[in-house]
Amino acid sequence: MKFTVAAVVMMAFAAPAFADAHEDIDDETVGKIMAMLEEMKCQMDPDDIEVEDEGYELDDVICEGGNQFDIELDAELNEVGRRAE
Repeated sequence: MKFTVAAVVMMAFAAPAFADAHEDIDDETVGKIMAMLEEMKCQMDPDDIEVEDEGYELDDVICEGGNQFDIELDAELNEVGRRAE
C-alpha cells in the first residue's frame, strides 16, 4: 500500500513534465514550423515542439532518407542549430 501511495504522489508531481510541449505555442507558430519542415521534406509530431529561452527546439524531426535530428530555431523561426540523433 505504501508503494502505491508513493507511486501516485510521484506521478502527480511528474504530470507537468508529460504535458504537451507545444501547449504554450500559438497555433499560427506551430503551423509555420510544420510548413517549414514540409518544405525541408521533414516531419515531426507537433507535440515535440518546445519553447526555449530564445526560440524553439524541435525534437525528433525525421527527414527524407530516414535521418533524425533535433533542430533549434530562433524566435523568428530561423534554423540556428541541428544535431543528428
